[in-house]
Amino acid sequence: MINYLFIFSFFIVSSTTIKAQHANDQTESPSIEGRWDLKLYGKEEILPSWLEVTHSGNNMLVGQYVAIVGSARPISKVHYNNKKISFSIPPQWETGEKDLSFEATLEGDSLIGNVSYPDGETYRCTGVRAPLFKKRNVTWGTPLRLFNGKDLSGWHAVGYNQWKAVNGILKSSKSGANLITNGKFTDFKLHVEFRYPKGSNSGLYLRGRYEVQIADSKGLEPSKVDFGAIYGFIVPNEMVAKAPGEWQSYDITLVGRLITIVANGKTIVCNQQIPGITGGALDSDEGKAGPLMIQGDHGPVEYRNIILTPAK
Repeated sequence: MINYLFIFSFFIVSSTTIKAQHANDQTESPSIEGRWDLKLYGKEEILPSWLEVTHSGNNMLVGQYVAIVGSARPISKVHYNNKKISFSIPPQWETGEKDLSFEATLEGDSLIGNVSYPDGETYRCTGVRAPLFKKRNVTWGTPLRLFNGKDLSGWHAVGYNQWKAVNGILKSSKSGANLITNGKFTDFKLHVEFRYPKGSNSGLYLRGRYEVQIADSKGLEPSKVDFGAIYGFIVPNEMVAKAPGEWQSYDITLVGRLITIVANGKTIVCNQQIPGITGGALDSDEGKAGPLMIQGDHGPVEYRNIILTPAK
């Protein structure tokens, strides 16, 4: 006759032992899992980067990484032992044929280490856990017209400035500098209209960190790198891009990490979470307010009616 009481007791004891062992493991080796805002220290500047580590299966760690430029790329295996983390990934837009390699140590709740790039350049690296941005309700303030239609008041360029105000239109006639607002914002609603010639490309960096892609994508399948995408992360649910030369519009709402995008009158991203910064971000300080940055280094583009409504 089966002794069910014995089996039940054995199960309880075993489960308790496993949980205790797991707790001991966590004490000995703090979890590396989660999202990390990284800073890479160059010779003259601090460069933003981003890392996410997640659990896969019984005991495997995987992840994704955003370098100084480019899109989020997968990490097939993250090595972690005795508070030391390492991984390598193939080059993307970097020059050189070597893998990009990352090595760091978890000290308290910070990462300290080095990143070696495919061209042989090595950067000292530090990292902190990315903010969670808990759900919050907002009340909207007074709309701000960021571009007055007459000049570049309230904006500054990074590098040689090719932007001009012409008859109410903000024009970049060729690839050149990115354009950044002097003001910084946290949660907001943004209306913007834009047009581009065939084959051109631009983008809107929200808080200077999260790129909403603008590209000549009419007729393409939606993707992480084309019109309406949060570059490298979020695919729009349909492709609504118009033909080159036509005026188009985005109406964007950003609260914490949650974003909604209405493009040309259609909702293509609905209250989706942005995991982290995208390539080309100004910084990785996700917990702080940031400016609106317009990408101007990927081809000619024009903007008008740039209106931002901040949260109170």
